[in-house]
Amino acid sequence: MWSDGEQSRPATRPATTTAHTGRGARRVGWFLRASCLVAALAGALGVVATWRFFVATLLGQQLDDLAFQGAEHGRTELWRLAEPVLDVVSVGFVVVGVSVAMGIALIRRRWPLAIQVAVLVLGANLTTQVLKKFVLDRPRLGFSDFGNSLPSGHTTVAASVSVALVLTLPRRGRAAAAILGAAYTAATGISTLVGQWHRPSDVIAGLCVVLFWGAAVSAFATSSTLDPVRNKPVHPTDGVSATRWVVTLLAVAAVATGAVAAWALARTADVIETGVATTHRTELIAYLGGACGVVAVTAVLVAVLLALRQAVADPR
Repeated sequence: MWSDGEQSRPATRPATTTAHTGRGARRVGWFLRASCLVAALAGALGVVATWRFFVATLLGQQLDDLAFQGAEHGRTELWRLAEPVLDVVSVGFVVVGVSVAMGIALIRRRWPLAIQVAVLVLGANLTTQVLKKFVLDRPRLGFSDFGNSLPSGHTTVAASVSVALVLTLPRRGRAAAAILGAAYTAATGISTLVGQWHRPSDVIAGLCVVLFWGAAVSAFATSSTLDPVRNKPVHPTDGVSATRWVVTLLAVAAVATGAVAAWALARTADVIETGVATTHRTELIAYLGGACGVVAVTAVLVAVLLALRQAVADPR
């Protein structure tokens, strides 16, 4: 017969087992990594599709040009708001943004995450410049005198820095960073339209570049980038609950603004294809569609990367 001491030994084993339920015991599964790579592929295809339609076809250039001309209306008043937003974007802003994001990761002792955000920001902005200057061209089809400007560098900078902060912040700050980052990115993209620095397709392509890099680096997450294990039920103030609400809010915003953009695009295309003379109203509708398209793609970008980051950070 066992003594009391012998009977008590099995009761201590579960405590030893739970000691291995931290970050090191969890791994990012193949399904999550594959999901990240699918999102990255969608970003790459988005760049190609945007260029192929809006730059390489006559109808696409006409739609872009009408939206570009529509920015003339009310530009004086809007530019007062748009110019300060664009003035923020600079090389110094990129350096500060990368440094802050990497600093947060290093303070949290997430060394691989610091490398990931550096690759994200530098890779996205380098890709945009290479595509714009050396890879993509703009056929001369009779619309807009200046040459290829796709993707938008200003939008890429704003979006990449915003996403970098979403990736590095802890669970409780992630949702707030996503909302602020989406608002700032959309404001930057629309400001480039207001100032006639870019066409709508340029901005959308820049967002797709960031989607590619953001999803790609998420696919290579390691156990050291995971969030701490939650031993309590999800509380309304927990970052997981907030993330769900933010992703839902961004999805609703994407659907609403995407519907307006689709309507404006179809309406403008009908005017072009029927040969009716375009008016200021047509230009304003095209401009509205371009701005709504920027908001919709921004919302999709941030929602997808926020959801992927949350899933990768807590693979259970």
